[in-house]
Amino acid sequence: MLPLTLLAAQKLSGLLTTGDSLSQTISSLATEAGVTLPLLVSNQVILASAPPALADNEIPLTYPRVLLYSTQVKNSQLEKFRTFSGSIAVVAEIWASGNLVGDSDQWIHYYVEALTQLMRDNIGDWGDGFFFAGVYEVQLQPPKVGGFGYLQLAKMTCSLNVSLN
Repeated sequence: MLPLTLLAAQKLSGLLTTGDSLSQTISSLATEAGVTLPLLVSNQVILASAPPALADNEIPLTYPRVLLYSTQVKNSQLEKFRTFSGSIAVVAEIWASGNLVGDSDQWIHYYVEALTQLMRDNIGDWGDGFFFAGVYEVQLQPPKVGGFGYLQLAKMTCSLNVSLN
């Protein structure tokens, strides 16, 4: 069995990539708003926690991208006689980059909206003892030099409740 921290990130990855759901949601939002933005396809959703400076040099990825990783595990033993009964915090970092600061600054909002829409649409049982109650937090960072010229990041953190024997 995979470590719980990897399994939690994989659960979120499956949500975003199955049926290319994240890409489809982004495309739908862009069409409704009449804007053009780079699509974020399933192979740009990866399990990694490398910061931008390291990832740009070490991981052959393109922009936009989503990095998924776990940051906290808490076995609170809410359910007695379970081996694990608690929560795992999972992070989705969205990276947008463009040669104009205004591009990445606009695009990041569409990517965040698509991600959070999928989260809102998938409240409930994610299988294998993982349950998403619907609580998440998004932090937007200001653009900075990097990527294709300018890089902007948004970080969504959600908590998955976990109950395992």
